[in-house]
Amino acid sequence: MKFKELKIVGLSYSKSQLGQYILVLGEKKGNLKIPIIIKEQEAQYIALKLEGIKTQKPVIYQVVKNMTDSLGADVFQASITHILEGIFYSKLQMSNMIDEFEISCSVGDCICLSLEYGCPIYASSDVLKLSGILMDDEGNIDESQHQRNLNKKRDYKSVLTVDDLEKLLDKAIENEEYEVASQIRDRITELKEKTK
Repeated sequence: MKFKELKIVGLSYSKSQLGQYILVLGEKKGNLKIPIIIKEQEAQYIALKLEGIKTQKPVIYQVVKNMTDSLGADVFQASITHILEGIFYSKLQMSNMIDEFEISCSVGDCICLSLEYGCPIYASSDVLKLSGILMDDEGNIDESQHQRNLNKKRDYKSVLTVDDLEKLLDKAIENEEYEVASQIRDRITELKEKTK
């Protein structure tokens, strides 16, 4: 799977979803942008980091960094790996003195921790293909970009393989997210019936 590096382009209050914010990530080299809905506390932390404002009390992301620093571990990359039913799935790549490993987390937490650790943010080409919108860094869309956005073929259901979905199903059950697990199970059944 190919990944492209992203940067934070903008952050604004969502008028359609109360208490939610829209974080816009964009390709470092390109015009594709990904709008992502995040929680209020994540938006506040991102805004503080972007403005360089220090908090008097440590927030959870700083506590996590302090813990990993004391254990000799480091986060070196944040990745948005998949999108399913409008939900972004992300992972943090970490290392300690012996091994490298990854941890799944919400996309908002993933971005916040990437800012705390100062590590790059990546998105898979599938995520960019499905959720990317052509626009400039100011949020303007010219006529040619608008036409390409409208004409963009988005095959929303082909992003994940059955194996990927089964892994996500196991994780959802492990985390007791039964509604998500039910949706994933239905999609697996649908894909298996198509291949018969």
